[in-house]
Amino acid sequence: MAGTEAVKLQSEARVLRSDSDRQGARAFALRFVNGDDIAKLLVTASAVLILVVTMALVYELWVNSHLSREKFGWDFLFTKTWDPNAAQFGALAFVFGTCVTAFLALLIAVPLGVGSAIFLSELAPPRLSNALTFCIELLAAVPSVIYGLLGVFVMMPLIKSYLHPLLKGTLGWTPLFSGPFYGPSMLAAGIVLAVMVLPFIVSVSRQVLLAVPNDQREGALALGATKWESTWKVVVPYAKRGIYGSIFLALARALGETMAVTMVVGNTPQIKASLFAPGYSIASVIANEFTEATFDLYVHSLIELGLVLFALTIVINGLARILVSSTSRFSVNAG
Repeated sequence: MAGTEAVKLQSEARVLRSDSDRQGARAFALRFVNGDDIAKLLVTASAVLILVVTMALVYELWVNSHLSREKFGWDFLFTKTWDPNAAQFGALAFVFGTCVTAFLALLIAVPLGVGSAIFLSELAPPRLSNALTFCIELLAAVPSVIYGLLGVFVMMPLIKSYLHPLLKGTLGWTPLFSGPFYGPSMLAAGIVLAVMVLPFIVSVSRQVLLAVPNDQREGALALGATKWESTWKVVVPYAKRGIYGSIFLALARALGETMAVTMVVGNTPQIKASLFAPGYSIASVIANEFTEATFDLYVHSLIELGLVLFALTIVINGLARILVSSTSRFSVNAG
């Protein structure tokens, strides 16, 4: 009798556990149906995928450049000789050309871009602002080869006829603007890059400025500030993080641009102080010479250049973000 009761109790317990398991599975399924867990899973997978892709890129670049790393070591970064016939490869001239052209582009594009964004968001009538913004955003969709052609047939003749005599006459005593100008040069590449990255700075900065709450503007005007004072002293500082973001985006585009720079930079692996001299960038040399690499060391050296460009982009953007953070902390402490 007691054994029968025990068997019966065990059977009921199994039924209860089965019901509990089914209810747990049903509740788990309902949570997925509600979408919270699915959304969490998807966004987590997306974040992990970005990390995996980045690590895979670094791994492939590292593995496929081992011949160059083993032969040249750290000297690869500090040697300017690039001679495939002698199997001697160094990245210094290309790092120099990449940095000079990118920073020259930002030097030209940042004041123009931020100034244009302030005009379009704060001062221009809405119809004019929308029309000009549409035209500027179209410039971002123009293929880079078109900018290269414009640089070759339009910009370089203008530089040779007007800008070079002006700079030579006023600043020719400095190393930056000494020597003759033959057309392809780091100055030409910097100006072409400035035109290419300008739409990114204008578009993003304008959106950020438009996102500033109107209370900020109205409060400044109520305290007696003029329209320009409220814009420059209140709206722009409020939106500076987004403006810095647009500059980072432009910097990334300038560092990695290939076709347009290749057409106007001169493609000469040399280091000269004059902006009128031709140069070479990392992206350009990879595009120009990868199909011509006839032996393994040559190929691995070009791949190591890609690794250097990847590291250079990370370092420059990291330093820029540190600068932004320190500037923001200084502003907060000063306030």
